[in-house]
Amino acid sequence: MDPARKLATYADLLALPDGTKGEVLGGELVASPSPLPEHGRIQGTLWRGIGGPFDGDDGRGGPGGRWILVEIDVRFGPNDIVRPDLAGWRRDRLRNPFGKRPIDTRPDWVCEIASPSNAQVDRVTKRTLYAENQVTYYWLVDPATRVLEALKLVEGRWVELGAWGDTGAARIEPFDAVELELDRIFPPVIEDE
Repeated sequence: MDPARKLATYADLLALPDGTKGEVLGGELVASPSPLPEHGRIQGTLWRGIGGPFDGDDGRGGPGGRWILVEIDVRFGPNDIVRPDLAGWRRDRLRNPFGKRPIDTRPDWVCEIASPSNAQVDRVTKRTLYAENQVTYYWLVDPATRVLEALKLVEGRWVELGAWGDTGAARIEPFDAVELELDRIFPPVIEDE
């Protein structure tokens, strides 16, 4: 790294034009294009499937006890600020996430939805960053291959919990108290006309 180079910080993210998604990874400011529609669809279905019972239940019969937030800034250090597609915290670790930006408490769970423009960042850079910062669970969803991969950090190394396609149902840590219908996570397959 060039010693004269100024490392990007949260101030650089705030200076981006409105509507621009950005992150700071290793001091580098990384801007991302708008996601494809399938990205938003997967985010929404995962929030309903996980966030509904674990966050939005408010004591109405679901497991509860978590905050599940979409695209919230998380700061691991002054030069590592990410915006995971979904992130979750146990409420006993993060009492109140509201009115804060960025959140400085590491998530217990992160889910990234890969796209052609960011697959390497999610699979290599962020995977390493999340392990270094002791995020316990990392899910990676690939819309192109219709696969959800789940990893758990054990003694500083990622251990694969499994990989699931777009059929059937599964109970996947740390949300194994509920069953996810895998075909509902991904957009429907529509033949081109």
